[in-house]
Amino acid sequence: MSMGEHINFKMQRRAILSSSCGLALALMAGGVGQAFASGRKVTLADIGVGDPGGDWSKYEKKTGNKVNLLSMGNAPSAVTNQLLAGGGLTSFDIINIVGGMQKPLVDNDLIHKLDTNKLTNWSSNTFIQKYLSKGTPGFDFIGYDGNVYGVPTILQGDSFAYLPDETGELDSYGALFDPKFKGYVSLEDNYTTAGQKTALYLKKSGLAKISNPADMTPDEIKTVMDFLIEHKKKGQFRVIWSSFEQAVSLLTKKEVYVMDCWEPMVFVANSQGHNTKYASPKEGYLLWAMAAYIVKNPKRSKAELEDTYQLLDFMLGPWYGAKISLLRGYMTNPGAINYAKTNSSEFTSEEAQKVESIISGVADKFAFGGTWQNRWPKYVDVYEEEWQRFKSA
Repeated sequence: MSMGEHINFKMQRRAILSSSCGLALALMAGGVGQAFASGRKVTLADIGVGDPGGDWSKYEKKTGNKVNLLSMGNAPSAVTNQLLAGGGLTSFDIINIVGGMQKPLVDNDLIHKLDTNKLTNWSSNTFIQKYLSKGTPGFDFIGYDGNVYGVPTILQGDSFAYLPDETGELDSYGALFDPKFKGYVSLEDNYTTAGQKTALYLKKSGLAKISNPADMTPDEIKTVMDFLIEHKKKGQFRVIWSSFEQAVSLLTKKEVYVMDCWEPMVFVANSQGHNTKYASPKEGYLLWAMAAYIVKNPKRSKAELEDTYQLLDFMLGPWYGAKISLLRGYMTNPGAINYAKTNSSEFTSEEAQKVESIISGVADKFAFGGTWQNRWPKYVDVYEEEWQRFKSA
């Protein structure tokens, strides 16, 4: 059995054991079986950051269709499981997740190759050309084997959150492992984020010899997990978080002072009156892009496929981009800034300035650099096994 076949088998087995029940609940909660009063429904499964505040009215007015928004997991195994389990493949039209998942999704015939000629906002998106073009590390977030499969809805550079009133100013991933914050640190339950940030820290600080933090050898993976297990056994980590809401709660209730997380969680915490910062680490950022993929739903008609493309194009558009930047703190598309500035009935001048500041700030992260996140590294099975060893320690 080849490594790819071994991984696919493991994913299918885990799908049955761990994802079917959760997926069924998610589908029932989202009302997949419900019909809308008019037009078609396009089902978008999202990891929690692609919702423009519940307002899809512009898309609905333009197309006559509705968006059926569902929640899904973001960890590589969770994504593959939800589709291989059966329910996601026949119920989802689009999955909007952190990109880089093309290989397992294409190899299992789960997503469509995109016809970018059907996306009117594609050619004008200079961010695609600058950060995600063929031959660059960024292309791995939307393409595979020279073909495009994902629409980049978001670009970002991740680090960690902290409460400056409790910690002072922080500028290194070393804060996650500083004994001063013992018992007040949290990591994400995701080896492609927590594991790779740890590897970046160990490499840049000279604590371990790691060639590429985003694509480690089995020995390097073991070194990183041994380091994490050592600190876990000393009581460094209060909890390993697994949902957006849980992470925000940990910050707002001051259950943790330092947390490996996404920047939108800081936005939410600050909006609730809590002084929270997102670090600018001297080691660099974990760079990535969201990708919206069209699921190969065997029940979808040609007309419904065209409707799906319309929603993808809307998510590449300037209004959607401005709303997501404003709400989540992400860089979206180059038209977002001008749209916010020139549509004062929809965005105040303060909001327009904020959109520009956010997008410029993320561009600065890419200019500073770090390491591109790798969602499907060469030794993904070793990552999975070693991460489970860490969690069980």
